[in-house]
Amino acid sequence: MSQKIRYEIEFPINSSPQLLYQYISTPSGLQEWFADMVNSRGEFFTFEWDDVEEHARLASKKTGEKVKFKWVDDDKKDTEYFFELRILEDEITKDVSLMVVDFAEEEELSESKKLWENQVSDLKHVIGSV
Repeated sequence: MSQKIRYEIEFPINSSPQLLYQYISTPSGLQEWFADMVNSRGEFFTFEWDDVEEHARLASKKTGEKVKFKWVDDDKKDTEYFFELRILEDEITKDVSLMVVDFAEEEELSESKKLWENQVSDLKHVIGSV
């Protein structure tokens, strides 16, 4: 298995950090734009797309700022990969951005970035930031 590459993408979003945080940190919020179905039991989250199910553990969160999900294997043990959603707010302009940190294999990097662009576009529609 090839090593995955870490990458970051920043998306400007017209939203308050508080509203945006609800959409990146709760199963109901994530289900509106990130996955077809999102369930949680304690710190463990299940994400479903079509017929594919992925499992992650909420590794860390800072209210109003960021969430980090670590992908877990079938035994609920952490893998080395994660995705992080971080809210950035410019102190002067108060512009808000969503920073996405994720991993992809080199040959899938551009496709992975496009997928995030599409998902964040859905998020912007949901919160009225278009």
